Amino acid sequence: MSENNFKNQFDVLVVGAGAAGLYTALCLPQNLQVGLITKETISLSASEWAQGGIAAAVSPQDSPQLHVEDTIVAGAGLCDRSVVEFLAEKASDCIQSLVDLGVSFDRKGSELALTLEAAHSRHRVLHAADTTGSQVVTTLSAQVLKRQNIKIIQQALALNLWLHPETKRTQGISLFFQNEVIWIRAGAVVLATGGGGQVFAQTTNPAISTGDGVAIAWQAGAILRDLEFMQFHPTALTKPGADRFLISEAVRGEGAHLVDNQGRRFAFDYHPSGELAPRDIVSRAIFTHLQNTEEDPTTANVWLDMRSISPERIRYRFPNIVKVCQRWGIDVFSEPIPVAPAAHYWMGGIQTDLMNRTSIPGLYAVGETASTGVHGANRLASNSLLECIVFGAQMSNLKIEETGFDQNQPLSSDRFEIESKDTKRELKFLQELRNEIPRLVWQAAGICREQSSLDRAVQNVESWQQEFANLKISKFLSCLHPPNSVIFESDNAQKMVLVWTQVRNLLDIAYLILKSAAFRTESRGGHYRLDYPQSNADWQVHTLVQDNHWWKEPVSDN
Repeated sequence: MSENNFKNQFDVLVVGAGAAGLYTALCLPQNLQVGLITKETISLSASEWAQGGIAAAVSPQDSPQLHVEDTIVAGAGLCDRSVVEFLAEKASDCIQSLVDLGVSFDRKGSELALTLEAAHSRHRVLHAADTTGSQVVTTLSAQVLKRQNIKIIQQALALNLWLHPETKRTQGISLFFQNEVIWIRAGAVVLATGGGGQVFAQTTNPAISTGDGVAIAWQAGAILRDLEFMQFHPTALTKPGADRFLISEAVRGEGAHLVDNQGRRFAFDYHPSGELAPRDIVSRAIFTHLQNTEEDPTTANVWLDMRSISPERIRYRFPNIVKVCQRWGIDVFSEPIPVAPAAHYWMGGIQTDLMNRTSIPGLYAVGETASTGVHGANRLASNSLLECIVFGAQMSNLKIEETGFDQNQPLSSDRFEIESKDTKRELKFLQELRNEIPRLVWQAAGICREQSSLDRAVQNVESWQQEFANLKISKFLSCLHPPNSVIFESDNAQKMVLVWTQVRNLLDIAYLILKSAAFRTESRGGHYRLDYPQSNADWQVHTLVQDNHWWKEPVSDN
């Protein structure tokens, strides 16, 4: 985009170009000028990594009501029933919308092919082999590129929300783009930035999933909800040197078995459904089994054995898993896959209503960034892509209100350079923090948690936050107010802004997860406390946080 584009006001800015951001941009009224911001390229997002599929009650043997009940059971008492009903009832229409846009779901004859995943009572998961997310994102991206009203701003990093100083209404954001921090005005901002898995040392999320949307919303004073609930996927590829590649739950749905070093299906020791129990139970089963049987459980693994599935079926359903395993020297047709749990999906996020509105006027959130009330304490498999589409569609109802700012106000630019020795010193500190934060959070707020380690971790993070605030780059950027922009001239300075933003957001996300996990003194869904191993009826509530204040809120409709 040229500088002239930045001087114009967008009607809506959508931050994030995964399934939620792309579909939101497509559903916004076409008379609105939309800016679609992505921190990498338009095709790189966690949605593209989604393998299993998208859940919808579209078969004659299924119904939205059965989908609702399965979702609520998986959510461990924290799903808002009316929101889940809305999701399930809209699912079929949204699937048809994706088909009409060109998504090529697998078929069985003329009918859409459906598979079973854990905690579903019916075959209701639509898929495109084992690359469903990629199919959806590729199709939506192609449609976005055709729209004249959508301008794509790639490799741009959202820094801060721009609020009206008196009304506190959203009126734009600041961006780091082409080595410049610049403010962009908009009548509404939609955060669709995905999750925050990178705050954990072991995660299936891509490197871009640093919780940006949740962090900048909290920094602006938005209400967040249920941040302690992180879903740990039980079966991520665990091999030295390999990415924590997710081995889809659909593999177990098709008949693969979890076995230990002795070849025994140990998961039945922990739940009657064995490897098809809800994800949090299977993750804890693996974690506990490794704790009890291995000398070093932090690096150990169990095995996912696909050999009970026919080779033809494996090739048809899971070609990408076959390919990735082959890349790491694993032949799934003759040997099991080494797997262990990893942080996968964040049930918590920015509190939203059915229209995606947050507590800040003019600010909306869609997808994993949002807390809609659908997922409760533990997301039902393949409801995440569906949530992106169902709630993205709600943005077709957006009405832009008067923002009350001067559209002709010029944006001024300045240039900034810090001394070379300061740049190197501060950059080294930031890079060290970037490595240390996920290690700390994984140890203190991973699959199993307890008070003393949470408290120590919070103290650590608070100390890091103080050191971070004292950096020259922190002091400079915190004093940068709209409409003034700044250009960073050296490569080191530019690199430092990128790392600085990542670390700032990860520090805040770490603090919020740790404090939320300490606040909830029970175990439920994706949140498991060794010192409070049972669920407590007094905690069948949402946890909300605004600024540094935590409180409880009743679950609606239950």
